[in-house]
Amino acid sequence: LPKAGKAAGGEQPEAALLPFPQDLLLAAAFVSDAQYNRNIPFKTSPEAVRLYYLYNHWIMRTATYFFIFLNLSLAVFEEPAVYPLPFLVTSLVEVLCLLVFFGRLVHFAKVTLRNVFWKDTKNICIMVAILLSLTDLTICGVLRIYNVRSIRWSRIVRPIFLINFAESRQIRRAFRSIRNTLPEITYVFLLFMFSLLMFSLMALKLFGERNLQTAEGMPYFKNYLEIVFDLYVLVTAANSPDVMMPAFDFSSWYALFFIAFVIVNTYIFMSLFLAVVYNNYKKHLKNEIRKLAYMKHRKMIEAFNLLKEEEGAQFVVREARWKQLVKLVAPDTSNSHRELLLRISDDEQKGFIDKKSFVQLADLLNIQVITLKIRSHPLGQWMPRVYKSAASRFLRSMVRHRGFVWTYDIIILINAIFIALDEETPYISYAEWVFLALYIAEILLKVYTYEPRAFFGKNQFWNWFDTLIIFAALTATILNTTLKSTTKYNSQQILDIVFILRVLRLIRIVDSVQRFRVIMNTLINIVPTMLTFGGLTLVVYCIFAIIGMELFYGKIQFFPANSNAPHALECGNPALKDSLFARGKYCKNNFNNFASSFIVLMELTVVNQWHDILCGGSVTVQAAKLYFIAFHIVMVIIIVNIFVSFILEAFFVEYSLEKSEVETAIEQKIQELGMGVQEDELQDEQLLDNMESAEHDLEGEGETKPQSKGLVFKIASKRYRTVDALLQRMFEAEIPLEDEGPSFEEILNLSPATAVPSNLTSESAA
Repeated sequence: LPKAGKAAGGEQPEAALLPFPQDLLLAAAFVSDAQYNRNIPFKTSPEAVRLYYLYNHWIMRTATYFFIFLNLSLAVFEEPAVYPLPFLVTSLVEVLCLLVFFGRLVHFAKVTLRNVFWKDTKNICIMVAILLSLTDLTICGVLRIYNVRSIRWSRIVRPIFLINFAESRQIRRAFRSIRNTLPEITYVFLLFMFSLLMFSLMALKLFGERNLQTAEGMPYFKNYLEIVFDLYVLVTAANSPDVMMPAFDFSSWYALFFIAFVIVNTYIFMSLFLAVVYNNYKKHLKNEIRKLAYMKHRKMIEAFNLLKEEEGAQFVVREARWKQLVKLVAPDTSNSHRELLLRISDDEQKGFIDKKSFVQLADLLNIQVITLKIRSHPLGQWMPRVYKSAASRFLRSMVRHRGFVWTYDIIILINAIFIALDEETPYISYAEWVFLALYIAEILLKVYTYEPRAFFGKNQFWNWFDTLIIFAALTATILNTTLKSTTKYNSQQILDIVFILRVLRLIRIVDSVQRFRVIMNTLINIVPTMLTFGGLTLVVYCIFAIIGMELFYGKIQFFPANSNAPHALECGNPALKDSLFARGKYCKNNFNNFASSFIVLMELTVVNQWHDILCGGSVTVQAAKLYFIAFHIVMVIIIVNIFVSFILEAFFVEYSLEKSEVETAIEQKIQELGMGVQEDELQDEQLLDNMESAEHDLEGEGETKPQSKGLVFKIASKRYRTVDALLQRMFEAEIPLEDEGPSFEEILNLSPATAVPSNLTSESAA
């Protein structure tokens, strides 16, 4: 799930908040909510504000997530269990989790208005889920006393806690998008089902009376419902061309029927599903984000009104108050960073910040600016004559030259060829030591050239990656060679590690090709947005896994290859004799515990051969196929398509858009102050930073830096601190800053479909 970071004042103990005036604390709470897009209408009394700071404390949020996932993970230890624990232990852990959830809910009730709390559906859902879980746990405990097995039906409500706590607004937004998209999807799905039923009826009339048989000797297209199912599977291409072959063998002309079916249903209708989902998802997402943008704007106006003072004909916030506010909102921000933000907000250095500049503070705080100290190399201080000699300068200029990077790119490619060759050849084995020596020499030369603390800075991902991979490979290779020299060597695991580390070294080529780097950095930047759908997928998987365990537990058993157990070849179920499931040795694909259920659901999501897995699950009754079809509709047709839509939109935003006005203002001010990092390698790319660009600029005495000491700033490659900040980049230009917009109540009452207030122009509303 996306991590918002440490909220304003949230990481400070309550005692640390006491010296600050009440209006400043309240304003900081509004600014923090605007920065992290929290839409909690909290009370404004002094006690409630301090409780609100505590509620948003990062430890409180982390603890909430910990107990949510602990509660979900209990399914691993409960019957049917991967790692069985006594019922008393799991029950006590569950009760502890429920107490934490209840305490979190009570805390939330203390900081919000009473009428708002009881009108909020998510609070009611949490209370109902707690009550159902306790009731089910009590009933199950009583029945176990009398040795009566019961179904833990309340486990299916556990994902409700992940969805409905205030911290999970991203997942709730995804569910709302699905809910709002369902009507349009339903119409397309009904049309698709009509087409499927029509083709099935034609197939029954064409092939039902011709006494054809499948490759397994079963009647071919005799039963209408079986035909509907087989053609539904054909839409996913999982049983193609097997389902067609009996008819095709009978007459080549019958291939036209299946070709027409695939064109209409697989290519047209499935593409139509994606188009409808993409269009509707984008529309509803836009409205949701616009609503958040209005809320953020309104909160910043409220904060301004709390701190404003009259200055001539306008209201402003004094510089001293502004500094206190920023220090309270972002206590981890360095003094130099705060001064940079002040120079941007008070461009003319008047000693105050006007309303327009103040409203942009949340956006300024959401752009991650890296503060880098320019230091001279330690060797330049310890051995100045040697380090600044002509030979040393020539060596360092050679390392900084682009040709040095190209040389090692060629070495990596040659290394890739040697990795693919047979290691048993002595020359190939010796070559590995040569490549390791070259890579180690590269790292040592770079550390010699660039200031070590800058080279191994926390934002220098590729430098850390290279160093760790090379030295891990060196350690594993030495260990592997040492063990090989002994007669008792049989460690395939160490050899596997060596092979993997060698292959991982090839990833370095990604950082050497500019286009690869841009794409990779773009993907890294949208990872938090993808985590939203990771949470959504987790919810769906948990629900279907729990249902699957209750329906299919024990129906399929896995036996080792040499087992003599009865019906071992039929996965422990005589009904599977001669089935595709048994012949394919899919016995481990069962619902006998939570982990294997997740694996089966993952295989069903991939779709390939999912009808064979369904064959194993439906050994009890044919109606069990509805479970697998329902999962396919929910997960593959709806959620996967929405996930694709989400990734497309996020990638387009991150990859295509120019820098925002806020980013441009930050960069311009950095350059005006002469404290910028020049990124010569990305002249044509205005979106992303080179992950290693700082290493070329912070050597302390190179041609690119006039000063030898001091600070420089750069916007981080992962520019946005929150998912919402990235998404709002699309729509925030439509909100006029001079308009205070609707009130909190009006914004909260806006539906996702009508999230645009009427005071906007028709163009903006569109």
